[in-house]
Amino acid sequence: MKGFLFDGREQSVVFIETIQIPTGEECDVYKFENDPSKDLGIIRMKPGGKTPLQKILKGDRTIEGYVSGRGRLTITGTDGKRVVYKVDEETGKSFSVWVEIGECMQWEADKDSELVAYEVCLPPYEDGRYENIG
Repeated sequence: MKGFLFDGREQSVVFIETIQIPTGEECDVYKFENDPSKDLGIIRMKPGGKTPLQKILKGDRTIEGYVSGRGRLTITGTDGKRVVYKVDEETGKSFSVWVEIGECMQWEADKDSELVAYEVCLPPYEDGRYENIG
């Protein structure tokens, strides 16, 4: 992948590495070629796979979005209220959501479908941005 559509325009990206997620899924990490203020993760989940439940501890903006497949993103607010966003080829076309500091999030693929999601971190990801819960 050499470009990524973000904020309504195609932006050049450069592949950095593939990270193994503790749940067995993978995340391809990219930097934005002309914008060091953010980075990009493309998260690939196998059928029935999911990311760890993560609490956001720091960062200016964390944006979660849909690429392909079927599944859901669950966000639990600081008040304990849960919102589940179901995504597929129809509903996910322009899906993206900003997750706030203190909120928890988790992606999960449907049992019969892979799911690919993206995450944009401003500033770029660094250890300590998230806390894995449970």
